[in-house]
Amino acid sequence: MTLGLSPEQQALSDAVVQFANRHAPIAQTRDNFDALASGALPAWWDDLAANGFHAVHLPERLGGQGGRLIDAACVLESAGKTLLPGPLLPTVAAGAVALLADPTPAAEALLRELASGVSAAVVLPDGGDFHARADGQGSLLSGESDVTAGVCSARVILVAARTEDGDLTWVLVDTEKPTATVESVTGTDLVADAGILRLNDYRPESPALTGIDADRAQCIAVGLAASMTAGIAQWCVEAVTAHLRTREQFGKVIGTFQALQHSAAMLLINSELATAAAWDAVRAADEPPDQHRLAAAGAAVIAVSPAPDLVLDALTMLGAIGFTWEHDMHLYWRRAISLAGSIGPANRWARRLGELTRTQQRDMSVNLGDAESEFRSWVAETLDAAMQLRNDTPAPHGDYPDQASGPQRTLIADAGLMAPHWPAPWGVDAGPLKQLIIDEEFAKRPGLVRPSLNIAEWILPSVLAAAPKELQERLIPPTQRGDIHWCQLFSEPGAGSDLASLATRATKVDGGWRINGHKIWTSLAQYADLGALLARTDPEASKHRGIGYFIIDMKSPGIEVQPIKTATGQAHFNEVFLNDVFVPDEMLLGGPTDGWNLAIATMAEERSAISGYVKFDRAVALRRLAAQPGPDRDDALRELGELDAYANAIRALGVRETIRLLDGQASGPASSIAKVAMNVLLRRTFQATLQLTGRVAMVDDADAAVVEPYLHLPAELIGGGTREIQLNIIAQMILGLPRK
Repeated sequence: MTLGLSPEQQALSDAVVQFANRHAPIAQTRDNFDALASGALPAWWDDLAANGFHAVHLPERLGGQGGRLIDAACVLESAGKTLLPGPLLPTVAAGAVALLADPTPAAEALLRELASGVSAAVVLPDGGDFHARADGQGSLLSGESDVTAGVCSARVILVAARTEDGDLTWVLVDTEKPTATVESVTGTDLVADAGILRLNDYRPESPALTGIDADRAQCIAVGLAASMTAGIAQWCVEAVTAHLRTREQFGKVIGTFQALQHSAAMLLINSELATAAAWDAVRAADEPPDQHRLAAAGAAVIAVSPAPDLVLDALTMLGAIGFTWEHDMHLYWRRAISLAGSIGPANRWARRLGELTRTQQRDMSVNLGDAESEFRSWVAETLDAAMQLRNDTPAPHGDYPDQASGPQRTLIADAGLMAPHWPAPWGVDAGPLKQLIIDEEFAKRPGLVRPSLNIAEWILPSVLAAAPKELQERLIPPTQRGDIHWCQLFSEPGAGSDLASLATRATKVDGGWRINGHKIWTSLAQYADLGALLARTDPEASKHRGIGYFIIDMKSPGIEVQPIKTATGQAHFNEVFLNDVFVPDEMLLGGPTDGWNLAIATMAEERSAISGYVKFDRAVALRRLAAQPGPDRDDALRELGELDAYANAIRALGVRETIRLLDGQASGPASSIAKVAMNVLLRRTFQATLQLTGRVAMVDDADAAVVEPYLHLPAELIGGGTREIQLNIIAQMILGLPRK
């Protein structure tokens, strides 16, 4: 998925790709490495300026296109994807930083100059050591920059320098003056220049720019760099996928090899997270400073710094051909390395983010304005009334407030707010917009625990889809109120995640069906009133077609439940043995062979994504460590920053999917990607926690939030389909790699 979510942004991205294909094919770029390194502008630069791609974010009254920073990010994303050479990124960044300045004549003159097509660069405070000293005629600048992208090709450079008072001043440097010299370096990026700017008593001709916030400037620069690395990652996914679909070895297309399918799926996941993090950093430019810092640091950790390794993963999937000079992969690799280096050490960004997230969280809310105001008022009144009530019956399997029952839950359920996306009277037919409003109103009331359907969340949609009205009325309201508890009888000892290989048999008898079989890994079966069961009704039919979907009374004769004690010492899972269990005809949903389709449709039901990803903070113990002084604090901050960057990227993925749904677009692959990403996040979180807690992990103390949640981890990693199964789905259903 691209950075741009709107049709207009996607059209802009496509236009840049078309421009690059016409004017800057990579074969042509290869002939100009030396000229590009020396700072020569590409022959097509004036055409690029005429199209306004470099100035989409600059004000229309000053010669720009009047767009926003996200539009510039879309341009850079496509430039990264097509390996568009030259100083586009430094020029766009210089304009974006200049937009932060007070609207003085000097600032507006610079923006006009940039909009006209003048190439530029920017040296941020941490990118050099420049000092300004006053003399009788103004100020003189001296010092030198670190290696900086675009300074050789830049006609004008925006430089941050320290005054004698220690304040920052932002000065325009004309590189044609003798007191300003640029030394070209042998750059890692072969399609753009890099160099060192030196000033020796340089006297600026125009007044300094005022009002530029250095933190904002740095965050913007990182967000734009992340936009370009997102494009590089997307190119890698496409290049690898095309290779895997066509390359043959051992008489087979290598895209059928599971190891390569899984690697390609992980490449897509990391690319999507990088895109989401870059998008979040760019959109945060309009938000409060701390939120901008959080988002930019996340993009640095997820989108920019890992880019070289992501390209390396792609290269290795291509095999030796990807390592040759003739293949374009190394050009993308080199650009990714240079971009990662341009933002500074990755560990610093991770520690910076960890320091921020110790005490605050990235706000991922979507601004809905006053949309559906009457509906919002009704939801608010309903929830306010619920807050006056209490639930008095705990869940049978433990103290889980979201699964307790009583007057409060009943009010929320009867109002249709348990599953608002369901049709009335079970829900309120809420589309993505109304779902978000409900999410926001619950969030405004932290003292009100939002009730959960738990396992029934995956079962009742099948009841809605296939049960007659009288059965719906019998099952849905008491389930929503918490009076009926469910289990899901899908997995079997010989089938696991391969539901199509079920051996449990349902034989037709007078008035119903006789069930015989053995289920395993059934959560909460010992507490369940009812179960959703898949059983083979037609052994002669193909694997997927001969399955029925039954609702079974867990107190029926012939059902034996044997708890399975896990590593935690508790029994959340069970084996369930079914011996001649009778199920009435009315408890078969749909036809005798509709079970597979019902089960699949249940898993794929659509809802707004924003509230579904990264619901709980799993880094509580690590966050506590990062707040304590000691020798390991820096390590804890770094780990916390890396984990929160990953978590925020997953959440940004959900926000992007929600915005797409609000715009009426079809669901994308975000849900499948988030499932695997959450698996990775959980493993990384507990690994980091254990490595830093040391001897605390020698004691199984629930209050320490270290060992006890770690021992529960396999249930989350395996439940709902293992990581490997999800990777198969992504590789075959999303990337389109062949199954055989």
